[in-house]
Amino acid sequence: MNYSKIGISIVLLLLFFSCSKQKKSTSDKVWWKESVFYEIYMPSYKDSNGDGFSDFKGLTSKLDYIKSLGVKGIWLTPFLESPKVDNGYDVANYYKVDPTYGTIEDFKLFLAEAHKKDIKIIMDMVVNHTSTDSKWFQESRKSKDNPYRDYYIWKDKPNNWESFFGGSAWEFDKNTNQYYYHQFDTRMADLNWGNPKVVAEIQKMLRFWLDLGVDGFRMDVINFLTTDGITKDNPFKNGIQEHLNDINQKGVKTAMKSIKSVVNEYENRFIVGEIGSDKIEVLKQYQSPDLLDVVFNFNFGSIKEFSAKRIYDELQSMEKNMQNYPTLFFGSHDMPRLVDRLAKNNPKRAESLAALMLTAKGVPFIYYGEEIGMEIL
Repeated sequence: MNYSKIGISIVLLLLFFSCSKQKKSTSDKVWWKESVFYEIYMPSYKDSNGDGFSDFKGLTSKLDYIKSLGVKGIWLTPFLESPKVDNGYDVANYYKVDPTYGTIEDFKLFLAEAHKKDIKIIMDMVVNHTSTDSKWFQESRKSKDNPYRDYYIWKDKPNNWESFFGGSAWEFDKNTNQYYYHQFDTRMADLNWGNPKVVAEIQKMLRFWLDLGVDGFRMDVINFLTTDGITKDNPFKNGIQEHLNDINQKGVKTAMKSIKSVVNEYENRFIVGEIGSDKIEVLKQYQSPDLLDVVFNFNFGSIKEFSAKRIYDELQSMEKNMQNYPTLFFGSHDMPRLVDRLAKNNPKRAESLAALMLTAKGVPFIYYGEEIGMEIL
């Protein structure tokens, strides 16, 4: 495949998108509607010290390159302190930069330099669960009357809910002879969003990063929040558990409003949500001024094999059903790259997909490396 040709074509499209949007009057502008977002996978973008991992000093050194693409927003995957059971989506400390990526001062410099170049920065934020290494969880497991006990969900007898990573969603802890709830890995304990103290803690944490100057958040699995506690068992269909009662609980929108209300305290901030659903009617209900600005539509972004009809149908569905702007993407850290998955060694197809993503109505999200035709790494 002619990777340089693909790269040049995509870069030209990026620049065209950036320049054409700038021609609109300032009164019509909402910055995130005028931006191409560039997702950076923190562990592997740019290593400045030779330890094999990307870091903020390395990212800072690449800002001129990113600006040259016409990119106006960067989405950073998790960079907070974590044992990295799930690539940083298991946060141990919401207030500390993981040493792998540098220091808080390194982050502040990166943020300041990005802003100088008119590039916004959004953080990947995980508030559905924390690492079991978190101070909150370590305190919670000590005793049933610990002040942090109800930050998480504990039961004498678990129900039938299964983890999205396989097996039971309950793990026995011998310290207090109870089970704690985890929708994902056993080392990622779910927060109890029915506890007002948890809501207050998360709001406090979001303000910390917004006060530092971040421009918004990408909220991970945000409709999975356990807001209404543990309800009835999930049903089975054809031997597979249907996740009906452990996601999209009635209180999820209230929780989202508590998050968005904090974001709205600050000017020109942005919030995008990862919604775990393949139903457009579910996705659209979470996109509104008091909930999420936009949501990822994985029906469009995660198409496994190229199908012009499927892509067209999804575009039409988003145009008809989404209340605000849709999101446009064909790659992320969760899936094989566009060139491998959809283009199948066809440069013209790769260029066409890039053109569609960058010119259709919506907010484009480019996974790093797509601009040069990068394959799966």
